[in-house]
Amino acid sequence: MRRLVGLTWGLGLLMAVGGCAAAGSVPGGAAPSSAVDGSAVDGGAVGGDPGRQREAFDERAAEVAGAWRPGPEWSGGYLPLQDATVLTGQPGFDAGTEAAFRAGWYRDQIALPTDVPADGAIRFPDGALTVPLISAAEAYRQLDQGDPPPCEGRPRGPRPAEPTAGTRPDDPVSTQAACIPLTVTGVTLGTAEVRTSRGIAAVPAWIFTVAELTSPVARLAVASRAVTAAPGPVTPNRPLPAGVAGADQLRRVDGARLTYTVGMGACDSGPTALVRESDDVVVVGGGVVRGTGECIELAVLKPVTVTLAAPLGKRPVLDVATGRVLTLAAH
Repeated sequence: MRRLVGLTWGLGLLMAVGGCAAAGSVPGGAAPSSAVDGSAVDGGAVGGDPGRQREAFDERAAEVAGAWRPGPEWSGGYLPLQDATVLTGQPGFDAGTEAAFRAGWYRDQIALPTDVPADGAIRFPDGALTVPLISAAEAYRQLDQGDPPPCEGRPRGPRPAEPTAGTRPDDPVSTQAACIPLTVTGVTLGTAEVRTSRGIAAVPAWIFTVAELTSPVARLAVASRAVTAAPGPVTPNRPLPAGVAGADQLRRVDGARLTYTVGMGACDSGPTALVRESDDVVVVGGGVVRGTGECIELAVLKPVTVTLAAPLGKRPVLDVATGRVLTLAAH
């Protein structure tokens, strides 16, 4: 069987596909009452035994949790746990605008201020921290990830009543337009709610008005020198157990409900969500059934949702494969 030796998460390798977790699959760990939401999928067992799969995951997760050693900055500095681009409300996406937002395709229709504002304050549940900021022009430079390539996009509308010059009445008419960027028409300095190591904080942000969306897009305005990096991963000195896959990214945090993506091979089936939580940390991964025979060498990400025994709060979410802190995707 031809497979990937290791899964490298990059845009060239990823194919986001739908997924669900197994109903009633209760992970082991400090909080055995945690529940996994979703419809049933193929068992994903180690040696055909789902119980052994969960046992193998829990042993690995205990190692990852035991190695977690956050520094003083975790509780005293500014350590964001999500992407620096934040939606401030319901954006009113269609397929084209959501693709542009996810890819970071923008064009500006205004003069962007280059002046650096005075220091601002991040307001945490346990206090405040004064930090240096960046200009609106610099925030836009970070927001804009380039121009969209030519591709199918929004419908152009119905066929014209009369054929245009140089066409025949039976010629097919394209109903698609090229991909377009989002249009920035205004910017102000404000704040955005951000998940951090100290809880949900109000963080200074440049708020960009976007013509195609029903709510602005915020880009965090804190200078990079004031941002603390998450603790580095501590990977156990042994391979990931068979049938257990790592987690790549948090998609959503809603109280005790987590949605995250599991990395797996293109011909693997599942995944089921696996989680081990304690008072200090939550470790997540997925159970999969490895495909057999010849298979394309392609890594895929599948989302799963799990309900914890208690709201996530300030606890970090760690990947069972690498021990790294998972962060929220742009949302």
